[in-house]
Amino acid sequence: MLSLLSLSSGFTPAMQIPASMPRCASPVMGVEAMEGLGPETGNKVFDPLGLADGASERTLAWYRAAELKHGRVAMAGCAGVAWVTAGGNLFAPPETLMSYDGTTFASLGREPFAAWEALPAVGKLQIIMVIGAIEALSEAEQPHYMSGGTPGKIKVFGKPLFDPLNFLANSSPEVRKNKRVSELKNGRLAMIGIMSVIANHYVPGSVPVFSLGLVGN
Repeated sequence: MLSLLSLSSGFTPAMQIPASMPRCASPVMGVEAMEGLGPETGNKVFDPLGLADGASERTLAWYRAAELKHGRVAMAGCAGVAWVTAGGNLFAPPETLMSYDGTTFASLGREPFAAWEALPAVGKLQIIMVIGAIEALSEAEQPHYMSGGTPGKIKVFGKPLFDPLNFLANSSPEVRKNKRVSELKNGRLAMIGIMSVIANHYVPGSVPVFSLGLVGN
């Protein structure tokens, strides 16, 4: 459900910011003015639940930040599933020990869900800590994305986390805009993709394309 709503309206389901919270002094910006519309929905906003109706700019910024976070995680998840099921090993040779208990990268296998279960607790903890660190950096950006900052902007030692070499620094505004829209759309598709993988794992046959054997389980 979260993925479908992200694809449709550009916002993930979330609580409305209470009316008692401070809002921007400027008029409320409609979702039509935000990046992300495209031919997929006839260049119109698809928001059947009316999540954005009457939302303040702070709320819209929060929705957009949530969408970007979920999309980025989903893209990483889809890439990870594809890599693992193909037998790839991004970090070290298969025989390399990843834990003092003798666990090797090869012993995790090629099934993503089984690999997670086989991952030592210390490995899971490291992943969770990295996610938490990135989240903390996102919330620490000043100005905050709900107070005039840029949703999705994360810096580490003054460098953009997702563009540390500043390849886009000298790009034209039009190129940067196209890149932002591409990230949004790729993230939306990835959210649907990873949810399909999860659904098919827990309810075999629930995603027809997997049943046809066109995509590996």
